[in-house]
Amino acid sequence: MIDNSSIESLKNSIDIVDVIGNYIELKKAGANYKANCPFHGEKTPSFVVSPSKQIYHCFGCGAGGDAIKFVMEQEKLTYPEAIEKLAAMYNFSLQYTQGRSDYSDAKRVLEAIQRWYVKNLEQHNVAKQYLHQRGVTQYSIERFGIGYVPDGRSVMRFLDSASLPRPQAVEAGILAQGEDGGYYARLVERITFPIFSPSGAAVGFGGRTITNHPAKYINSPQTKLFNKSRLLYGYNLAKESIYKNKKLIVCEGYLDVVMFHQAGFHEAVATLGTALTSEHLPLLRKGDPKIILAYDGDKAGVAAALKAAQMLSHANFDGGVVLFPDGQDPADLIAKGESGKVAKLLNEAKPLIPFVLEKIAQEHDLHDPRAKEVAFGQMREFLAGLSQIIKEAYIPMASTLLGISPVMFGAKSQPHRVKENFSQPKDDVAQLSIIKSMLEQPELIDTVLNVVDSTLFGPYAPLFDAVVRGDKEHPQLRGLALDENLQLLDEDEIEQMLGSILMKFYNQKLRQIVSDTTMPFNKKSFLIRKIKTDIIPKLKQGELFFEPLDM
Repeated sequence: MIDNSSIESLKNSIDIVDVIGNYIELKKAGANYKANCPFHGEKTPSFVVSPSKQIYHCFGCGAGGDAIKFVMEQEKLTYPEAIEKLAAMYNFSLQYTQGRSDYSDAKRVLEAIQRWYVKNLEQHNVAKQYLHQRGVTQYSIERFGIGYVPDGRSVMRFLDSASLPRPQAVEAGILAQGEDGGYYARLVERITFPIFSPSGAAVGFGGRTITNHPAKYINSPQTKLFNKSRLLYGYNLAKESIYKNKKLIVCEGYLDVVMFHQAGFHEAVATLGTALTSEHLPLLRKGDPKIILAYDGDKAGVAAALKAAQMLSHANFDGGVVLFPDGQDPADLIAKGESGKVAKLLNEAKPLIPFVLEKIAQEHDLHDPRAKEVAFGQMREFLAGLSQIIKEAYIPMASTLLGISPVMFGAKSQPHRVKENFSQPKDDVAQLSIIKSMLEQPELIDTVLNVVDSTLFGPYAPLFDAVVRGDKEHPQLRGLALDENLQLLDEDEIEQMLGSILMKFYNQKLRQIVSDTTMPFNKKSFLIRKIKTDIIPKLKQGELFFEPLDM
């Protein structure tokens, strides 16, 4: 079992915005962050994350909780598994009262094998020579933890000597198991590039062959710790510069990242052998940087850049595209001492949206009406995914490239407006503000209970009772805590608001009594006189009390 004090230490060391931001795109909204809820389909964001309260709540489906609860729901994990997942993500060492964790075992294997890979490189001249020929300095080798893995038998001998069980090495992605039940090393005779989580925990490896193996690069398989679609190589080293300079450079390979950093471009990262996908967007969004796609200028590079630029544009990112000419990649240019040329290319990056429009036009013979129609359809589809203002701004460019009228793109269309509205009727705001104030300031509960009980709060009575019970996990209370339309009240303001609510309550009761034709005359007279001559005058004088009426 995980020690409770260790769980509390983990909770105190992580930030819910950072945790959830690894899974979905969060956008600042006042003191909180908002997003489309990952637990139900919606077009208008109703999912709110509060950094001050370290909770999340969806006003649409009611889902909510803390960072651990989010990981449980998102990854379909048990409570202990979610804790261990978070600990692994943030390089946090949990303490156990008994037993061990699969996550901590995998982490131990990864850390041990990484140290061994680094040690191997020091003794392997061919691997070192390859790196030095590519222009990689010893400082960069050490900074990125580059290593070398020899043959499979050596891997097995190391695991045995370090008392690392082979099943745990499989869990860590170091070994695989064949159909016959035997084990074999996934990476052999390769230069290794350790892959870290954004917080710096080792989660996997990339390996580059130096023996002309048909597969030039191989990555770790999907594991509990390693998801290549949510990771970027070098991000753990780049994030400080990304946040500081509001810029992020996406390149194609591990060596590109190493050489970019070596030349002083510390914002460089790379995908892990995959195209840039929507799963990368939450990580790219952190720090709100401008995204520069730095890809090779060959056919594959152009195609990847076009696809990524379309996705980033639709996700409302700002940025540009650099295509390195003449079959050169940035690593080669930097190795040749042409860092100045690389800097110039980055500074002259083609903005994302013009890049997409121009590439669509270039891919079609616009003298052929049918090809022109295809290009028009692709441009119209691309522009439709942009916000209305951005779309309107680029319609003239699209129409000019195609040589057609802007009207064909719907330039006169009505602006699209989306407005969130969590507003409540005035009376509900008063009641909910009191309940929220009791929730946030428990010392006010007695102040309220000295005057009223939950019956005065009508449909919100269950929320009132939940606050009194101290049931902070009530889903509607989470939503209440995050509703910025409801203000926190001090004691004087609560008393003033209670007076207004009581006055309205008794006036409403008076109207009900007067219109009740079934009530006996004597009882009706007594209640009318009681309200008119006793209760209302006292309330007008500022005396607060709640007296139920026997009707």
